Amino acid sequence: MEKKLTTPINDSTRETLIAGQEVLISGYIYTARDAAHKLLVDAINKKEKTPFDIKDQIVYYVGPTPARPNQVIGACGPTSSYRMDKFSPTLMENGLKIMIGKGPRSDAFTKSLVENEAVYLIAIGGLGAKLSKTVIENTKIAYNHLESEAIHRLKVINFPAIVAIDSKGNSIFK
Repeated sequence: MEKKLTTPINDSTRETLIAGQEVLISGYIYTARDAAHKLLVDAINKKEKTPFDIKDQIVYYVGPTPARPNQVIGACGPTSSYRMDKFSPTLMENGLKIMIGKGPRSDAFTKSLVENEAVYLIAIGGLGAKLSKTVIENTKIAYNHLESEAIHRLKVINFPAIVAIDSKGNSIFK
């Protein structure tokens, strides 16, 4: 089963996603790993503006490799998601609705995901070069000092993912 998603994701789109469903994402997604998550949460806690409006967005846990000549981006495979568990509730409380990574999440994360009606997707690890082919635009937008972990705004077409935990808490990991 395939369902194309575009950002911003609306409530009715998220509610129709079910654990185990394969999706193709077309639109804009933002990259952020642990260090960027910490900076985003610090900004929120200090009531400062974040580098992009988190509300209704998709964040992909990835630190892309440098692009080769004539490429938009290098390999961009997912990183392990559990490292973002301590930051994710704050981001979801501020409107983040979809996260993409790999691997299972904590019970506290899942509880927050359900409370905030968000969704967790997984991308298949080891396919970074293949996933990079779905990226048609890549703009570094924040935290340049983090180098590969800087936040990028990516425009993707048919980025493949699997719904790992849906907005009701159903999980492929259980």
